[in-house]
Amino acid sequence: MKPTSTADLSLFLCIARHLNFSRAAVELGLTPSALSHALRALETRLDVRLFNRTTRSVALTEAGERLYQRLQPAFRDIADALEDLNNFRDKPSGNLRITAGRAAVELALLPLANRFLLAYPDIRLEIVSDDALVDMVGTGFDAGVRLGERLQADMVSLPIGPYLRSVVVAAPAFFDRYPVPQHPQDLKQLPCIGHRFPGGALYQWEFERGGVQLEVDVQGPLVLGDVSLMLAPALQGLGLAYVFEDMAKEHLERGHLQEVLEDWCHYYPGLYLYYPSRRQVPAALRAFIEFVREQR
Repeated sequence: MKPTSTADLSLFLCIARHLNFSRAAVELGLTPSALSHALRALETRLDVRLFNRTTRSVALTEAGERLYQRLQPAFRDIADALEDLNNFRDKPSGNLRITAGRAAVELALLPLANRFLLAYPDIRLEIVSDDALVDMVGTGFDAGVRLGERLQADMVSLPIGPYLRSVVVAAPAFFDRYPVPQHPQDLKQLPCIGHRFPGGALYQWEFERGGVQLEVDVQGPLVLGDVSLMLAPALQGLGLAYVFEDMAKEHLERGHLQEVLEDWCHYYPGLYLYYPSRRQVPAALRAFIEFVREQR
């Protein structure tokens, strides 16, 4: 068998993480065709097929899966060894990849990113907006930002960004046709704009007043997979929307939207920065964690 370099194996690991040539090519800075050609050359040298590929899907073969499971911890050890060198630098450097939902990017990450990167010019920050929960280690992310109730138990977490408040809003013209709800249960009789999580579950609107907590299963003509998209149909009078207050603030101030059930909507520490507890924390992530703590 011809010699195989660590660069070849890194290429294999990247494809195995993504199971998608286009996404792997972007991460590696190659074209999908060049990546496919490099993989075929690797399989030829190893004399074994590592992936089953069709025009619609990419999947590891049994041999590929075994190689992937053996290489992952070895390459993690190499990465940790190289990361140790950061302890000898005046300032941390390297890449920091964070996965976050779109609302988390807008409300928490982007307001911090500029100041963080000015403080740490040798760090390259990549933020990938994806509302779906991902296998952080398997997909090559260092950390993520999500709502606290969506975090996995084996993650280390800390609050990030300001306290959040969700509000129920609709266009003033909406209330020319429908009564103003006086209690969260009244929402069941009104058209509402729903939100479906990437996993398929419909979000039940959550309320609290005087220690009483309620979840309301709302119905309506439209269901969306992104909270920020709810503002446009709400402004057009299609239905009530339940969105983060900061997203609706400008429209509320201008009178384009009207808030209801104010006393049932309270502030909460919603967004958390989280990262795996079972591996060495890279210097770039350590710097970001300390930066987040200093902002609170």
